[in-house]
Amino acid sequence: MAPSNGSSPRWPILRQVQTGDVFGLGTSAASARTQSLEARTTRADRVVGSICPYCAVGCGQLVYVRDERIINIEGDPASPISQGCLCPKGAASFQLVTATHRPQRVLYRRPFGTEWETLPLDRAMDMLAERVKKARDENWEEETHRTMSMAHLGGATLDNEENYLIKKLFTALGMVQIENQARI
Repeated sequence: MAPSNGSSPRWPILRQVQTGDVFGLGTSAASARTQSLEARTTRADRVVGSICPYCAVGCGQLVYVRDERIINIEGDPASPISQGCLCPKGAASFQLVTATHRPQRVLYRRPFGTEWETLPLDRAMDMLAERVKKARDENWEEETHRTMSMAHLGGATLDNEENYLIKKLFTALGMVQIENQARI
């Protein structure tokens, strides 16, 4: 199967035998296709330093941008905190900001309903505020200045600043049970 023109054989196993690359870790494993591959980050217009938004560790990230769109996010090796490492949530932050399957509109299912309907964001926010106020007012404990009718469990995709503001807001509303699920 070796070509007669004197170039290296087409099949990697033959190149391994010819070059003595027993484990196939050197050039014998390369092909024209692998030689043409390049990292998607090589075509970035710029690289922006950032910090992972998920927890209080503050791992450094490098955000690669091309045509004002994020094309990759990876750990920053210059970060004294994470030294280029990211946890699974931090490593997946590229998908968080670029995923096409993320909902882009408010979906609402009425009580006992079977179908979802699309609502304008302003209407959905008004409905939410009305329900929070109603639950708070109906269950307010004046002597302790609190309500036990609501609780909040923050999601793993909330960053430190969002959790701080949520804690402030819900404490001001009189909520007592406010937690954050920040584990992986």
